[in-house]
Amino acid sequence: MFKKMRRSDKQLSNETTLELLKNGQEGVLGTLSENGYPYTVVLNYVYYNDKVYFHCAKSGLKLDNIRYHDKVSFTVYGDVEVVGQDLNTLYKSLTLFGKARVMDARHDVLKALINKYANIPNEKADLMIKNEINDTAIIEMEILHITGKKGK
Repeated sequence: MFKKMRRSDKQLSNETTLELLKNGQEGVLGTLSENGYPYTVVLNYVYYNDKVYFHCAKSGLKLDNIRYHDKVSFTVYGDVEVVGQDLNTLYKSLTLFGKARVMDARHDVLKALINKYANIPNEKADLMIKNEINDTAIIEMEILHITGKKGK
């Protein structure tokens, strides 16, 4: 169903790819609009229980797109360094393909997001979740295929 990477000499190991997914700070979600145009948006995310999760408001274009067409892609990149004198860029990246679904916010997913991005006490995190959970949606992405790539 998914093509092999053309430049297999640049392919990251599964272990390195998952490490980038776990530790990456942001990624780019790709969805398909009803009008046939792709839509991409930069998001914070968390890799949790073998799935990728995003939080957002309960309405918006990405949610409309996912409800229309559940196949999505997600790209994470890191360790980027432009080497101008060589006309080259060093990097690590990964691309996921999967199916997404919109769901009501879950305390455990929001807690995982907070733990990844904020160094705050549990009590404060729980209070924040309690105050925001009814205004928050979660996108859950089931991973069907993942590849990692490195530049030089």
